[in-house]
Amino acid sequence: MELFLDTAELDEIVKYRDFIDGVTTNPSIMSKYKLSDHGSLIKEICKVVSGHVSVEVISQKYDDMVKEGRRISKICDNVCVKLPCTSDGLRACKTLSIKGIPTNLTLCFSSIQALLAAKCGATYVSPFLGRLDDNGHDGMLLVEEIVEIFDAQGYETKVLSASVRNLQHVIQSARVGASAITISPQIFGQCLQHHLTTLGLERFSEDFQKSK
Repeated sequence: MELFLDTAELDEIVKYRDFIDGVTTNPSIMSKYKLSDHGSLIKEICKVVSGHVSVEVISQKYDDMVKEGRRISKICDNVCVKLPCTSDGLRACKTLSIKGIPTNLTLCFSSIQALLAAKCGATYVSPFLGRLDDNGHDGMLLVEEIVEIFDAQGYETKVLSASVRNLQHVIQSARVGASAITISPQIFGQCLQHHLTTLGLERFSEDFQKSK
């Protein structure tokens, strides 16, 4: 399973570079950086990781999405153009995919949206687990359903669990066969810690000091 860090913070990306396959961003994340052109920041991120760096379009109309997607794809070879699961977004996905440009279809809340994304040649489709859970639905059930459909139909599109709220989302995504997952630096830090491991190390150190 590919592990992506959901951030544009370079320090965090460098911190976890040995564990991650790539990075995902979105307009909300990028808006934190008061830059007239985010291209330079994306270039720096692409230098740190060798895998895909998802960069989302701001445009909402097909023609504008295609134009913006092409521009974004030229920033670096490992940029993946992020598009919304809308009619225009799906059309743009098909156009860009034909040109060999990697795409990530985001804001996916149904298996039908995921199926259409796969038919349009998306590299990734990103179901939003936490957002669904927040609205009284079972986000993990959707991930499992999409994985099952893609396996049954032989689609190569990867299921990327997004809007991850906790460690259980990470574990369950791996169990149901998600191809990828993107998590915040905060949750990634939790993945690298366990209180029993910390206690065990403290005990080993104490016992060793006593033996001197």
